[in-house]
Amino acid sequence: MEDDFDFPEAGAMNDEMMDEMPYDAPATLKVGEEKEIGSQGLKKKLLKEGEGWDTPDNGDEVEVHYTGTLLDGTQFDSSRDRGTPFKFTLGQGQVIKGWDQGIKTMKKGENALFTIPAELAYGESGSPPTIPPNATLQFDVQLLSWLSVKDICKDGGIFKKILNKGEKWENPKDLDEVLVNYEVRLEDGTLIAKSDGVEFTVQDGHFCPALSKAVKTMKKGEKVILIVKPQYGFGEKGKQASGNEGGVPANATLQITLELVSWKTVTDVTKDRKVMKKILTEGEGYERPNEGAAVQVKLIGKLQDGTIFTKKGYDGTEAFEFRTDEEQVIDGLDRAVVTMKKGEVAVLTIAQEYAFGSTESKQELAVVPPNSTVIYEIELVSFVKEKESWDMDTQEKIEAASKKKEEGNSLFKAGKYSKASKRYEKAAKYIEYDSSFGDEEKKQAKALKVSCNLNNAACKLKLKDYKQAEKLCTKVLEIESKNVKALYRRAQAYIHVADLDLAELDIKKALEIDPDNRDVKLEYKLLKEKMKEYNKKDAKFYGNMFAKLSALDSKKTAPKHDL
Repeated sequence: MEDDFDFPEAGAMNDEMMDEMPYDAPATLKVGEEKEIGSQGLKKKLLKEGEGWDTPDNGDEVEVHYTGTLLDGTQFDSSRDRGTPFKFTLGQGQVIKGWDQGIKTMKKGENALFTIPAELAYGESGSPPTIPPNATLQFDVQLLSWLSVKDICKDGGIFKKILNKGEKWENPKDLDEVLVNYEVRLEDGTLIAKSDGVEFTVQDGHFCPALSKAVKTMKKGEKVILIVKPQYGFGEKGKQASGNEGGVPANATLQITLELVSWKTVTDVTKDRKVMKKILTEGEGYERPNEGAAVQVKLIGKLQDGTIFTKKGYDGTEAFEFRTDEEQVIDGLDRAVVTMKKGEVAVLTIAQEYAFGSTESKQELAVVPPNSTVIYEIELVSFVKEKESWDMDTQEKIEAASKKKEEGNSLFKAGKYSKASKRYEKAAKYIEYDSSFGDEEKKQAKALKVSCNLNNAACKLKLKDYKQAEKLCTKVLEIESKNVKALYRRAQAYIHVADLDLAELDIKKALEIDPDNRDVKLEYKLLKEKMKEYNKKDAKFYGNMFAKLSALDSKKTAPKHDL
């Protein structure tokens, strides 16, 4: 703008200004329509619609053309006449309040007429000689473009100005491996470092802390300029020059041009960092295999030294086929493949706990030594999901539940209690809702619910998950209140969590129903011994406590003798 028509001096807005700023965004305007913005008299009339839905925010660098007039039509300024757009930072007090409030409602390319009361313009003093005191002003404004500027750490430590918007909406996460180009300069323009095609794990970082902070806010293909304060650069110590990189003085602010070229998504499949999946090629759609799905994969299994111990689906051989959750492959591979999409290519790093364990394993191409971490390059070629319960008719649900129950029984006998528990849970889910079942089917479903929940309770007892064992037994008792096995197993769960009174109630009820049940009698004997043990502990505890109290009391009442 012209020298004789300066907007208010730039500076951070104070609390009073911020209090005046909030307003409700107006409803979508039609061309020619005028509405008030907020409650301070600012009005906006739409002259030309803009593009898309995005609007600028505080901190963004906006570029506009404008013409300013008094209400009588007298023009006092125009960027259009000068042929140079006006640029400023939105929401920072660099312009009158009416502009800060109004322009943030505009879309790219939009043209609007703002009527701004004196309180949001130049107030009582005006701006002599062109703007009189208490003048209401009108601005014909076109929003040409803006650069988004974000305080990404919310502490003023890193400001990000977007030069090129990226693709889609995803951002890298801590475990992901990013590929970036960057250039680092001091405030005076001195080049410190420049590098293309650098790859690093987000959480490990690279060069300075600002890079990992920034990439977590970026999209693929996004290019930004970062203004980095010392706390996210090299702090009070600075950085010595080394190799091709220049030195950074103490407490230096950096300007970094950063481009996020791409990244590989890395997932902690088991949530304990022991089965890690790095995606090399994204798969198709959204569908993934479920438990029990038939999958076809290409894979190469390697030791950490690169030795290949298995190779399937390559060199003209057929893809390797297996059924998930059926123990046909190592646990880590089983768990990882159900997170993949068709066509996805990934690298799996599997610790020995989810691989071949502490024993040696002979594979077709090499021996896997004990306690080996293994690496698989895997492509999910295709899969056929196991039929879900909602796709089944009633008879299919009963048959599926019976099959899962039998699988659970086999796993239980093999001592694989966790896997057996999952089978019983799945079986129970097939027949959980039986309102559409016929009478005979309801009888079958009831029997299956009882047996699956009872067997699952037995699994939970073996796994020392006593709370879940108690809940499963209670489910059975809601169906069959006199089920002796449910009372017996619930009593066992109560004993393990020291609810001895509740355990005794269940055992007594079980013996009322089946007085000759040997297992229940034996459990009652054990319970009585445990109760005696607890009573002895209580007696000893209270005996010691009373003895101490008595000793204290004796000291208080002992006669005092003069020396």
